[in-house]
Amino acid sequence: MEYITSRTNATLTHVRKLMSSKKYRREQGQMVSEGPKMLKEAMISSMDIHTIIVTKTHKQYIDDMCDARSICVPDDLMSWLSDTKTPQGVIFCCSIPELKIERPLSKGNYIVLDGVQDPGNVGTIWRTADAFSAEAMICLEQCADLWSPKTVRSSMGACFRLQAMEFTLDDLYTLFSESEIPLYATALRNDALNVGSALLQNVAVVIGSEGKGISENVLSRCDKALKIPMNSRCESLNASVAASVILWEMQKQQDK
Repeated sequence: MEYITSRTNATLTHVRKLMSSKKYRREQGQMVSEGPKMLKEAMISSMDIHTIIVTKTHKQYIDDMCDARSICVPDDLMSWLSDTKTPQGVIFCCSIPELKIERPLSKGNYIVLDGVQDPGNVGTIWRTADAFSAEAMICLEQCADLWSPKTVRSSMGACFRLQAMEFTLDDLYTLFSESEIPLYATALRNDALNVGSALLQNVAVVIGSEGKGISENVLSRCDKALKIPMNSRCESLNASVAASVILWEMQKQQDK
């Protein structure tokens, strides 16, 4: 194990840059995550882990079976590195999972995000999609970065288990058309079907942002609109809550 005490160390500045820059993450093909639980999830999922950084009191989380570079830092340096207010004593960087796209897509249910910019919401939807057995989560442009520390943290390990993809609308539409998977939108239109009465097997459903909903460009490409029944005095649901309702209904119908 190496011991590092300087903020100017090249490895530590590399980790800090991975945390703060989407462009740098994509250039390097690496992401950063924190905490013993996330490290365990990454190991279970056989992620390609490059570096594990721990404090002295967390050295037990260095796994002898893992070939990653191991570094021990003082508590104040861990606080400087960490993306959270209360550091968990473990930070690691690993390769961003390789995108594997079958053409046509395998049958199943997909959740699509349009303009969901809050990384906490994107991560929570990722976690929920994994829990309810979606085939994948797909992000259109203007969504939060899949591999930012907050998105990864909010996914609670789902980022290591469930594939997520990023597409332009044109590419997404072509892929679903080729795969014969209908694209539905959650939208308050007059012709919207109640989510409980719609057939939600082997479909893709788009969730929009809380502020703007689904963009007109995306809505125009969707085969049907779905609505979640709610009290008339409420305008909308949080994006992650709406996605949870849709994913639960998908899973319920799939189990029948």
